[in-house]
Amino acid sequence: MSAIEACAKAPESLWRSEAKAMLSLAWPMVLTNLGQTAMTATDVMMMGRLGPNALAAGALGANLYFMVLIFGMGLVLATAPMVATELGRFRHSVRDVRRTVRQGLWLGVFITIPIWIFLWNGERILLAMGQEPDLAREAGIYLRWMQWSVLTFYGYIILRSFISALERPGWALAIIFAAVGLNAAINWVFMFGNLGAPRMGVAGAGLGTTLSSLFSFVGLVVVVLLDRRFRRYHLFGRFWRSDWPRFWSLLRLGLPIGGILAFEVTIFNAAAFLMGLIGADSLAAHAIALQIASITFMVPLGLNQAATVRVGLAHGARNVDGVSRAGWTAYILGVSFMALMAMTMILLPRLLISAFIDIDDPDNQHVVTLAVSFLAFAALFQIFDGAQAVASGMLRGLHDTTVPMIYAALGYWGVGLPLGIVLAFHFGFAGSGIWIGLTAGLAVVAALLLVRWLGRDRLSPFVAIGP
Repeated sequence: MSAIEACAKAPESLWRSEAKAMLSLAWPMVLTNLGQTAMTATDVMMMGRLGPNALAAGALGANLYFMVLIFGMGLVLATAPMVATELGRFRHSVRDVRRTVRQGLWLGVFITIPIWIFLWNGERILLAMGQEPDLAREAGIYLRWMQWSVLTFYGYIILRSFISALERPGWALAIIFAAVGLNAAINWVFMFGNLGAPRMGVAGAGLGTTLSSLFSFVGLVVVVLLDRRFRRYHLFGRFWRSDWPRFWSLLRLGLPIGGILAFEVTIFNAAAFLMGLIGADSLAAHAIALQIASITFMVPLGLNQAATVRVGLAHGARNVDGVSRAGWTAYILGVSFMALMAMTMILLPRLLISAFIDIDDPDNQHVVTLAVSFLAFAALFQIFDGAQAVASGMLRGLHDTTVPMIYAALGYWGVGLPLGIVLAFHFGFAGSGIWIGLTAGLAVVAALLLVRWLGRDRLSPFVAIGP
């Protein structure tokens, strides 16, 4: 092969190598995300066996728990781009990586304390929101057992970010699936009083979540202490030594990430509330369509996390082409996958819905009809959701989080929610109007993030870009 032919093929080889590296990093993250979703699904399925009131109380508690958990998770997720950038700048960096992880753990402790206080008063908060006293009381019990999982969950996320930045995410996958099994076993014993244990009801589910989260964190602690690839970082050495400039850098980077996640999660909470105002069938159909969309979303979410690492490594190495290649590879993979899922929703809606409800039961026909119509909107929704998720991770790798947060607020709450309300209640589109609003909001966010990414070369590619 001539030198000219070799040069001509080199870029193609680089793209293939990037795709291989991206997929190798992303697939364990995708499965890890599915594992974390499976833990929540296990709780819901087992609470259903306690009765409808227990299930309703558990759902109330879980929604309140997740609402505050997701914001704090955004803060500690700032560890990933900072570690990746440091490793990209100096592949064998040890001290700076250790200090970043240490301050990430500090940040996890700081944000956990107010979250504990908030969740300890969960019953009062739910009563103030107008919930039924019996359900609020049961949800409060559930929260007081589950709230202790917050600190160890954040610790797990931080250590997962560390090993993922080193492109070794497999341990996190193995541990989270072991935790799913442990959670189911603890639930079975303590929720239902098996093996001579006291019957704790929803409190047993909270205990299962707390112990499973502790298991996940301790499992990763053991891995980073024993695995030679991680052991040399001495992550827990001089743990109490402060590094306030790094702490504040993490906080400045993490606050917008938490804001992005909070804006996205709360728009879906608002959508569920609005569906409840329309009717029980609309709410049930919405829950089915959204659950299907949530499962497929785990893939672009994994690519989001992988893109943060790969873009961050290239960013730290001052590799302009590497930044572009890593970002576009993740984007193409994410959007292509979601386009395939969109086709599946359009072509096989009843098959997908049948996993959640008996589609042949005459009593369910209205719900099925609504769910089919919602899935048609969800198909378009998928592509925009995948695009915004991956683009957000690409920009996070460049430490660009403040402007994406503003875009999220504008798209979700400035466009999506108002449009959905107007279409649903003023123009009579009902549940379809809510889904049109959600889709429009995601489309706006996806478009703005893509424009931001396209304009990155006008900004300095080797400093944290801001508004």
